[in-house]
Amino acid sequence: MSIAASELTLGLLAGGRASRLGGLDKAWLQRDGVAQVLRLSRLYAPRVAQVLVSANRDLPRYAAAGLNAFADATPDLGPLGGLDALAAACATPWLFTVPVDAVTLDEHLLPTLIAAQSGQGAYAIDDDGVQPLFALWPLAPLRRALSEALPQRRLAVRALQAQLGMAGLRLDGLRFGNLNTPDDLAAAGFQADSRADPERCDPPPDRR
Repeated sequence: MSIAASELTLGLLAGGRASRLGGLDKAWLQRDGVAQVLRLSRLYAPRVAQVLVSANRDLPRYAAAGLNAFADATPDLGPLGGLDALAAACATPWLFTVPVDAVTLDEHLLPTLIAAQSGQGAYAIDDDGVQPLFALWPLAPLRRALSEALPQRRLAVRALQAQLGMAGLRLDGLRFGNLNTPDDLAAAGFQADSRADPERCDPPPDRR
């Protein structure tokens, strides 16, 4: 089943606290002088109709960078809070989600997920295991499932995907990686951006 670019939205999940990084905003971590949120949005922009960001702080900064960012409607819902924000703002039949702290991604992930699904969506499985937030979601069923799950605080992403009948796509030889600690940043060649505040002591709740 093919999906045209006009039917796709990229949703970047960038709402986490990053407590092990002292509250640094992962979206604006830089590699080779390019912020992570910009790197990922540019990677997939040619393949989608719109780019959205789930974020819970500094929304004007995204707007200044030409990105549409949306805060969780309800706090403390974990990744599903961000997914709900993206689904509410999405204007296409399909939503492709990626966590903003992914280290290894390329343009082939999206078409591979499209090829793996049969109308019900798909999620990735790398060498570290199931990666449910690297996923292609059918929007209408996703919205219905979220409207049922969130009021009951059923917050497991995998349970939601099982309910939707989404396919698991194994990607042998690949590790997406993530940016959780200073060692992760150093190993992947990332640096804090110049606006980061190392004394920040009250970051928003951890949601990714």
